[in-house]
Amino acid sequence: MSLGIGVAFVSVVFFTAMLSGVFGMAGGLVLLWFLLLIFPAGTAMAVHGVIQLTANGSRAWLSRHYIVWRIVALMTLGVLSAAGLLLMFSYSPNAASVSLLIGLMPILVWMPKRWFQLDANRTSHALCCGIASGGLTIAAGVSGPLIDLSFVRSRMDRRQVVATKAMIQVVAHSIKIIFYLGSALALSAGEWSIILLAAPFAIFGTHTGNRILQRLTDANFRAWTRWIVTVIGVFYFLQGIFLLTR
Repeated sequence: MSLGIGVAFVSVVFFTAMLSGVFGMAGGLVLLWFLLLIFPAGTAMAVHGVIQLTANGSRAWLSRHYIVWRIVALMTLGVLSAAGLLLMFSYSPNAASVSLLIGLMPILVWMPKRWFQLDANRTSHALCCGIASGGLTIAAGVSGPLIDLSFVRSRMDRRQVVATKAMIQVVAHSIKIIFYLGSALALSAGEWSIILLAAPFAIFGTHTGNRILQRLTDANFRAWTRWIVTVIGVFYFLQGIFLLTR
């Protein structure tokens, strides 16, 4: 990794951590796109997991009083189940499939809420969401919009949503790192030095985003989240089509 790419990497980590600190997602989508430009898909997943683990961990700590731990425990069981299934099928990602999977995600945020009767407070719903979101996190790197579906009918405010999602993502990205450990070990010591150097910037970006979050209303929070995810998703989808036809 050259010095220029290293500087760009650290800058992207800060910006994306700030974005996720505000909306609880979206930042991870942008970060993964950048990583896919400079690493093979498996390695990008591992590095993405390390940075997202740092960013989500700090966000979960800042909002720890709002975490709904029962939901986290149930979804963790689901994530572990999904990881086991993907291991059985020897799943291996590539940039095109990852881009297309992420590109289809905005469909989820535009579907009418009345179509879903999901409530993360219900045991079966939380468990199923853990399986689906865990599988998507490992297969495509991110799953924020899918996790959101579980909170559609819950009576949680924006702080509880962001805090609980952050803790769930800590679990999911930890398992993702283990899943792609072989790819991670292929990185050089110099590359890992830059990645570890970027970790504090992820925490700083999260702190900055958390301050912005406190100033948003619940209505603005949901509206901005929808449009940001849509724009990013369209870009990913077009990129996936390009990679398939190249």
